[in-house]
Amino acid sequence: MAYATIDFHHPQTGALKQAPVGFSWTTLFFGFFPALFRGHWTGALIIFLIGWITLGFAQLVFAFIYNKMYVKHLLSEGFKLSNSSSDPAELSRRLRIELPLDPSRAQPLPA
Repeated sequence: MAYATIDFHHPQTGALKQAPVGFSWTTLFFGFFPALFRGHWTGALIIFLIGWITLGFAQLVFAFIYNKMYVKHLLSEGFKLSNSSSDPAELSRRLRIELPLDPSRAQPLPA
């Protein structure tokens, strides 16, 4: 189950996206459709092709890794972290990904 969510903001376009962090039940049960609905076309194609080749068994593996794939995709598109439901430094450490903060949208941490 996703243990946290990250809100992303694209500085140039102003687009907002939300990404769960952790196990993806939706990918386990619905395969490539969550990636398709999120607009992550490359991820949807990868999940579809590998799932088709493995007769659906790859969905179990993708359930564990898809949310991290989506976070990496958003970062590669230029999105920056604007808020999260958990400590951003802890999420960065657990994901092993540098999560750049959007200084214009970042919420101050409680004292």
